[in-house]
Amino acid sequence: MPSERPTARLGVNIDHVATLRNARGGSFPDPLEAARIALDAGADGITLHLREDRRHIHDHDLSRMRAALTAPINLEMAATDEMVQIALRTRPHACCIVPEHRREVTTEGGLDAAGQMAVLRPIVAALSAGGIRVSLFIDPDPAQLRAAASLQAPVVELHTGAYALDRPGELQRLGEAAALASALGLECHAGHGLTYDNVAPVAALPDVAELNIGHYLIGAAIVHGLAGSVRQMRALIRAAREG
Repeated sequence: MPSERPTARLGVNIDHVATLRNARGGSFPDPLEAARIALDAGADGITLHLREDRRHIHDHDLSRMRAALTAPINLEMAATDEMVQIALRTRPHACCIVPEHRREVTTEGGLDAAGQMAVLRPIVAALSAGGIRVSLFIDPDPAQLRAAASLQAPVVELHTGAYALDRPGELQRLGEAAALASALGLECHAGHGLTYDNVAPVAALPDVAELNIGHYLIGAAIVHGLAGSVRQMRALIRAAREG
C-alpha cells in the first residue's frame, strides 16, 4: 500500500493584526502576540508582508518576530533593493517574492516571473546565498512555473485568488500546476482568498505542501472570538463593583 502524503503545513499571515493596530496607533493588538497564539494553536509558521508603504507590518514587527520566534518566518516582499537588504539583515527562514502595487487593496495576481527574469535572477541568487529559502508567488501557469525553475527558486506559491472567486476550472488548473511544480523539482505552496468553505479541495491536492492563509483567519478571530472577549470584560466590570 502506498504511503499517504503528509498533511499540508499551515502558515498564518498576521498582517491584518497590524492593520487593526495601525488604525489607532500604539502597540495593541500586538502582531507578535498574535503570532504566538497562532503557533500555539497549531500553525506551522508565520507569514508577514512588509510592504513599501508599511500599511500594516512595520520593520520593528519583523525584527521582534525574528528575535522572539523559533518557528519559520515567511517574509512576503516586493522585488526591490530595499527589501532584499532588509531580508539579508533579518534573515527570515523564507522570502516569498510577490508583485506589489501601491494602490492595490491586496495582492491582485501572481508575479510575472517569466517576464521579469532579468530582475528576479540576481534577487533570487542574493537571497539564496544569504541562506534564505526563496519562493515566488505566481499564477498556476506552466510558463511561470518553468520560469521559477529556471531562476532556481526552490519554492512556488500558487495564487488561489481565481479559485476563491469560483471561476470554473480553477481547481483543476491548480492541481495540474502543483503536479508540474513537483515534476520540476519545486516545492508547491498555495494561498490567497482561502476560507473555511473552500480550503479543503486545495488542501487535498497531493502536491501542495503548504497553505498560507491570513485575512480570513484574522476576520474569523474577530467575529467568532468576540463573545469570549465581551464575557471576560463584563466579568471584570462586575467583579470591580462587587469587590
